[in-house]
Amino acid sequence: MILPRLFWEFFKTGLFSVGGGLATLPFLSRMADSTGWFNQSQLADMVAVSESTPGPIGVNMATYVGFTVSGVPGAIIATLGLVAPSIVIILLITAFLRNFQNNRYVKSVFGCLRPASTGLIAASGLSVAVITLLNSKAVENLPAAVNWKAVILAALLLLLTRGIHRTGKLHPIVWILASAAVGVVFHFGGV
Repeated sequence: MILPRLFWEFFKTGLFSVGGGLATLPFLSRMADSTGWFNQSQLADMVAVSESTPGPIGVNMATYVGFTVSGVPGAIIATLGLVAPSIVIILLITAFLRNFQNNRYVKSVFGCLRPASTGLIAASGLSVAVITLLNSKAVENLPAAVNWKAVILAALLLLLTRGIHRTGKLHPIVWILASAAVGVVFHFGGV
């Protein structure tokens, strides 16, 4: 019974997360709370792994969750659930859009989707920052609530990538590998 629910949860996510992989984060956060398949800390780990592996972030996260919940069949079902709405919608749009591509109402709908997509991505970025930079266990005491190791690492990476001219031109894979090494050396696993 877990595979149909896995498909359905990711189908809903794929249907309503307009704007790409990071737009799936609010839906995955809600899924974590409602299903118990993973927690918010694991969601942050999923984002890190999904961003550093090849392929679309949303698909990588669906595959990760599916595999965690139900092995290889779960990974396949969750991934299919996530991409199925996009495939159906693209097929429908291409069939009808040729007739309506210059219609002002169609242009208005696409114009309205841009701010919605931007808002979903901004909310995702904010939730990742909160999960990464704050300790949810110590909310009542502000200095203890801040994950100082993560804040210092983020400031250092910002300085290295934007503040120092030569290092800012390094290939992104260098920063991914360096961040992975720092995470292993300094035990950033629960960030």
